[in-house]
Amino acid sequence: MNGSSDNDFSGDELAQLYDRRFDDDELASKRVLWDALCRGFFDRYIDPAETVVDLAAGTCEFTNAVRARRKIAVDLNPDTPKFADDAEVVVAPSDAIPAIPDGSVDVVFTSNFFEHLPDKRALLRTLAESRRILRPGGRLLVLMPNLRYVGQRYWDYFDHHLPLTHHSLVEGLGLAGYQVEEVIPRFLPYTVKDAPVKVRPSFVRAYLRLRPAWRLLGRQMFVVARNPA
Repeated sequence: MNGSSDNDFSGDELAQLYDRRFDDDELASKRVLWDALCRGFFDRYIDPAETVVDLAAGTCEFTNAVRARRKIAVDLNPDTPKFADDAEVVVAPSDAIPAIPDGSVDVVFTSNFFEHLPDKRALLRTLAESRRILRPGGRLLVLMPNLRYVGQRYWDYFDHHLPLTHHSLVEGLGLAGYQVEEVIPRFLPYTVKDAPVKVRPSFVRAYLRLRPAWRLLGRQMFVVARNPA
């Protein structure tokens, strides 16, 4: 899980929730994981000269690992600024980010966030705000659990509200005016929390190269959509 923003919890409640969810070893594993994921997969979607928003940045693993000219971490959690190494941090809900001007962003990335939104209307507001800050032709990258493959484990976290599959997410993106360009229904395993083995860059790189393993172990989907306007 990467971050949290714009759900039924206050910023202070979010800080308490996430402070308890991951211990120091798990946070270290997340940093290793995201560095390997960026180098082995996400770099192909982001030019180093671009401006990237990490929406619901949480503890900023993606923010810190991504290579971009300008990085902006957005989250409602007041603890987020202490995790950002070299990025601007905007503490705000995902559906109202006035600090970021219209059309000023090349890529909006979000990981393990949409399931935290209270309902689909909130998701549509978030998608609209992301589209507002994206330049014409800018891309929205979504990584999140796929209810179709996670099953009941989707509800193991107290702040999970909105169940989505790759089909329902694609429909929502279309309703919000995006053009969906790529859908990977089964990509990454569900979570590093309580993982039976230590996360190592070599393991991540091997997994990313071995696409048949995605169909066996993948519980999270990855979707790329473009702002056509």
